[in-house]
Amino acid sequence: MTESIYERLQSDMTAAMKAKDSDTLSTLRMLKAAILEAKTKKPKDATVSPEEEVEILQRYAKKRRETIEELRKVGREDLVLAEEREIAVTSRYLPQAISEDELKGLVRAAVAQTGAAGPKDTGKVIGAVMAQVKGRADGSTVSKLVREALAG
Repeated sequence: MTESIYERLQSDMTAAMKAKDSDTLSTLRMLKAAILEAKTKKPKDATVSPEEEVEILQRYAKKRRETIEELRKVGREDLVLAEEREIAVTSRYLPQAISEDELKGLVRAAVAQTGAAGPKDTGKVIGAVMAQVKGRADGSTVSKLVREALAG
């Protein structure tokens, strides 16, 4: 059986402690805490599935990207670097992202498969694409590509 993200975080935390890498260690602790929090919200003996672990980490990375946007709006470039480091650490545990070209092909296939005719069918197509890419593409990117495909 492959090792879960939680187990990888645990062993990487030990390595970061030994290497005295405080930036990586703090990010790993935050990720571990997020997974533990999700586990405590479940019934007593339930575990967090690998898919749920990926979702938790994706939400964390998305929050970091949103924070970067806000920091840039208020001119705090000095804080952006730390957020980008957190995203880099988090992305080590996420599945390999799908390229935009591959994503465009999946969008075209989903449009044909769902019979989408215009912008009113956007939700149907996004749902079909997101089910296929499961954690390998950002929802906002999928949404943008679907809107472009259905617009013209």
